[in-house]
Amino acid sequence: MDGGGELGITKKEAEAEYHCHDFEWEDLRADVEANPSFSYHLSPFPTTTASPQPPSSEAWRSFHRRHASGKFFKERRYLLKEFPELLNSKGCAKVLEVGCGNGSTVVPILRCSPSITVYACDCSEDTLEKANEIVCNTQGVDAKDRFHPFLLDVSRENFPGWLFCKCCQSSDGKVVDLSPDSSHLYVRGKNSISLKEDQCCVGGIDFITMIFTLSAIPFNTISATLERCVSVLKPGGLVLFRDYGVYDMTMLRFLPHQRVGFREYMRADGTYSYFFSLDTVRELFHAAGLLELELEYCCVRSVNRKNGKNMQRVWVHGKFKKPTSQ
Repeated sequence: MDGGGELGITKKEAEAEYHCHDFEWEDLRADVEANPSFSYHLSPFPTTTASPQPPSSEAWRSFHRRHASGKFFKERRYLLKEFPELLNSKGCAKVLEVGCGNGSTVVPILRCSPSITVYACDCSEDTLEKANEIVCNTQGVDAKDRFHPFLLDVSRENFPGWLFCKCCQSSDGKVVDLSPDSSHLYVRGKNSISLKEDQCCVGGIDFITMIFTLSAIPFNTISATLERCVSVLKPGGLVLFRDYGVYDMTMLRFLPHQRVGFREYMRADGTYSYFFSLDTVRELFHAAGLLELELEYCCVRSVNRKNGKNMQRVWVHGKFKKPTSQ
């Protein structure tokens, strides 16, 4: 499935395969660029075409309704191997999961350490309710006071002040305005945020996970989205990134009429998919003021057991750090 690539693979196999490099990206690139049937993926996109608008929350609600079965939920166990910093975090680490979907990223993070708290946002209230149901009902995961889902369209809105208020942000020398409109954001019921009397906010975020999130919003909104995310990250905090890479098999399946930009496509349901090169990721994250720690293609070959076809998946794996001083 999108963002998982786990069709026909057991849990143990998935954990192992996500960490190997089964083929060289440059070899795949040569094959794709030599194939005339893929030429439309490589050609420049007309600049006169209107810029894509962010997909509505209804589009994502519909997406998750269609994939509401247990088979669609795949706990992303590989994350802890790709990002061991989560396992090795000291103290009461705070994680912000941007675009949490059905909670497949949240579950292994909460499971790995009882001292981690996860704040998770999504643009769809229905999706948040489903994530809350899955996370709270997963065996071996204690979500009480540790999982706080909240409604937010990160491609359009600023984060709420209770994550990292202006006063606390000013100490690192870079203040990003948090819109008063963000006061309407909320966290429900037993997952609600409870600040102490002397607390103005939760004090910022130690880790931000962006797992197949940026590819789902129009490319022309990504820079502003990253700036919003960095604004709630503590100095020294990490952004853990994983998303679709150029020439992933799902990119090559899109038809010419589905192109809405260079390496950018729209599905029939109105949701987007962008495919990143390393250079593009490096440029975007550097412009947001982050330092590159790791950045590479993850190339995995697997077999769809239903039809026996080989699947060549390409993801971009990255770790970035917010400087401790500006």
